[in-house]
Amino acid sequence: MNKMSSSVLMVGLLAAVTGVQADDHKSLVIGTNNWAENIAVANMWKIILEEEHGYDIELSDVSKSVLYSGLANEDIDLSMEIWLPTTDASFLEPHKDEIDVHDVWYEGTGLGLVVPSYVDIDTIPEIGENADAYEYQGRPTILGIDSGSAIAGSTDDAIDVYELPFNQINSSGPAMMAALDDAYQREEPIVVTLWSPHWAFAEYDLKYLEDPKGVYGESDDIHWMSRKDFGDDDPWLTSVLNDWHMDDDSLGGLMAEIEQTGDPVEGAQTWIDENRDLIDEWLAAGDEE
Repeated sequence: MNKMSSSVLMVGLLAAVTGVQADDHKSLVIGTNNWAENIAVANMWKIILEEEHGYDIELSDVSKSVLYSGLANEDIDLSMEIWLPTTDASFLEPHKDEIDVHDVWYEGTGLGLVVPSYVDIDTIPEIGENADAYEYQGRPTILGIDSGSAIAGSTDDAIDVYELPFNQINSSGPAMMAALDDAYQREEPIVVTLWSPHWAFAEYDLKYLEDPKGVYGESDDIHWMSRKDFGDDDPWLTSVLNDWHMDDDSLGGLMAEIEQTGDPVEGAQTWIDENRDLIDEWLAAGDEE
């Protein structure tokens, strides 16, 4: 075989190998929303899957309604967070036949109105009796996150059910936390909407206000979810994510690392480097497929 033929053959072989690699390359869209734990775990999985398993991951930050319709329409492949059986049930219901809900990765959430522990009240009715102490921009206010979130809707219900003379101001999670931090540093009363898991409970001394009428519902578990038949398309990743579990220590540590660095990528990478044994346990489930 002459040199020209050898060169042509080598180019052909390289092209074939490259073609196989391209076919094996998995591109996924992970739908996210602006909850602290959602940002944390989405960036964690993006790093693990891209750096260690050759995936190409796009994180798509969307509203709750767009997230569920995107999964149903297969514009989004998966999302790391759905709270069931209560909080996110209304978002899932219109699309329940087009979305696959997978295993639980965090058990025992919390959700409700939260105040600093130095505030001398313990129940939701009591904030109504002390409304003047919680003025923000001239009127009694509950500071919340985006208006399309489940917790925002529950808070509107709480204002009605408890007949609270309050207004809910909806903004982003970071903006709400900035207001909480400012009030906390000055030891002033403030009431915000919060949930567990959240890094705020490690950073500040906070308490949930008792909800005697059960407006915020019972404790939920957090599952991951995907477009229909994702499990058949990617059984390895489905097995890995079904074996993924986090508790307050592991998830709280991940969120705290991100909060301290101020960068979800840098913080998630640091946490990954320090928790290899745990991550390897999750990944081992896929190797058993």
